[in-house]
Amino acid sequence: MTSVDKRIARLNIEHFRQRLIEELDEVKRKTLLDLMAKEQEKLKKIEEAEKGKESG
Repeated sequence: MTSVDKRIARLNIEHFRQRLIEELDEVKRKTLLDLMAKEQEKLKKIEEAEKGKESG
């Protein structure tokens, strides 16, 4: 994964947070929460991989 992937994940997370502020429909909110969780997991993996490269 690259720094571009990291940037995209962060932008997606922020986008989903903003959408959640305005969204009232519970089904859409659940979808947004699921998407945000996936992006947060992706970001976590990218950051862990970067740490591994630094210490290795």
